Amino acid sequence: MTVENVSELVDATDSTEVPAPVADTDIERALEAILMVADEPMSIVTLATAVGAPVKRVRQAIDVLVEDFDGNAPGGSVRRGFELREVGGGWRVYVRAEYDQVVAGYVLQQNPTKLSQAALETLAVIAYKQPISRGAIASIRAVNVDSVVRTLLGRGLITELFTDSETGAINYGTTDLLLTQLGINSVDELPKISPLLADGAEGFDADVR
Repeated sequence: MTVENVSELVDATDSTEVPAPVADTDIERALEAILMVADEPMSIVTLATAVGAPVKRVRQAIDVLVEDFDGNAPGGSVRRGFELREVGGGWRVYVRAEYDQVVAGYVLQQNPTKLSQAALETLAVIAYKQPISRGAIASIRAVNVDSVVRTLLGRGLITELFTDSETGAINYGTTDLLLTQLGINSVDELPKISPLLADGAEGFDADVR
């Protein structure tokens, strides 16, 4: 076996070998395929590495896909039931808002395990009032929230932000996973609460998003 043959064998069996770059004309379709199976937002750099293309070219391709999915492609396209959205510092395919109810109904039939009402209420308090301690959450909800907070921590929806130096109380906040699940970039995009309150609660949004 020649030196050249040994080199070829090593190259063929190297598990760290970088995938061959995708042809420029196929980048949009390659990115579409990757995004369809991604279970979390993909950054431009990660996508560029995956297809072996320059970041600038991938940004252009993402813009093309957004237009294509929205039905606004120059050559003409059909508006899809999903959209490509930038969330949490990356790109991911999401169901369009107008089809949320249909998809939610299907998902509930397939996977009925959801957060309890108590967990949802506690999560809402944390999302709007973070950073917030367990005692403050319990005060707002007027119930013990120890088990619910543990559940939310276990699901990865909240995290321990810091410990108060004076009281020793742990303060909690939401995670990027929650932002991803909600399809938003930050908690600043959460809807205002005051319009949902029966009495209007003027000024409520000054303290709560």
